[in-house]
Amino acid sequence: MTATTDADGWTVVVPVKSLTAAKTRLAPELGPAERAALARAFALDTIDAARAARAVERVVVVSDEPVVERELRGVPGVDVVPEFGPRGLAAAISHGVAVARAERSRPAAEAVAEGRRGAGAGGSARAVAVLLGDLPAVGPGDLDAALEAAARHPLAFVADAEGTGTTLATALAGVPLAAYFGPGSAARHRTAGFADLVALHPDAVAPGLRRDVDTGDELREAIGLGVRARTADVVVGLGLGLVPGDRSDLADGVAPRHPLDPPTAPTGAATAPDGADRKAAS
Repeated sequence: MTATTDADGWTVVVPVKSLTAAKTRLAPELGPAERAALARAFALDTIDAARAARAVERVVVVSDEPVVERELRGVPGVDVVPEFGPRGLAAAISHGVAVARAERSRPAAEAVAEGRRGAGAGGSARAVAVLLGDLPAVGPGDLDAALEAAARHPLAFVADAEGTGTTLATALAGVPLAAYFGPGSAARHRTAGFADLVALHPDAVAPGLRRDVDTGDELREAIGLGVRARTADVVVGLGLGLVPGDRSDLADGVAPRHPLDPPTAPTGAATAPDGADRKAAS
């Protein structure tokens, strides 16, 4: 991963929230330990894809999870920084962007300290992207294609599969990045002047980059697209019986029953409770 232009020299920020409280909308079909295992696999698969992308020079993971820090300790091209100050997705992203845009040549502790003060968040000589940590079907090539398209715009974003949320937000060198995630964030990005990569460069945005996972149906869609190795291991362990690239559950329109199917619902009908916010961070 080497930096030469705005198209290949990106720093990607990946926020990873608490695993023990993650993916609550997969309950009660899955217990806390199972949900935590999935959340961990989603995050590590996403980070693996980002660090393997040719366009990415560095990955900054913002997390207080010891298991994430242990897994990534010493991994080339990946820095794990703890959350600082107010907790929450927006605060973690802001902190990660500040750290990403601090001088890489300085000691890590000094860069983190600058990130805590917010220095560098307004703009620097680094192209930076924020990537959600629950994209188990994204691949390195998917990210390369999207970042190549993003390099044509000062600010850009990728809407989620539903078209209302956001999975990726980018800013070129010297351009301030105030990214939005969660319900209605796609509209907020458009209003703020971010280029809509799905609309402007549809061939550059792969389905796996848009399929974040919060519900049983979304997990099934990701499996159909082909999840990466860590997620595949977990879903097989849960009895899904599918491996990366196996789309048999979607191709025929009828999926086999598995632990994510509510006992009284039609096959494949695992959904969030009525009125639940499907795109809130969990």
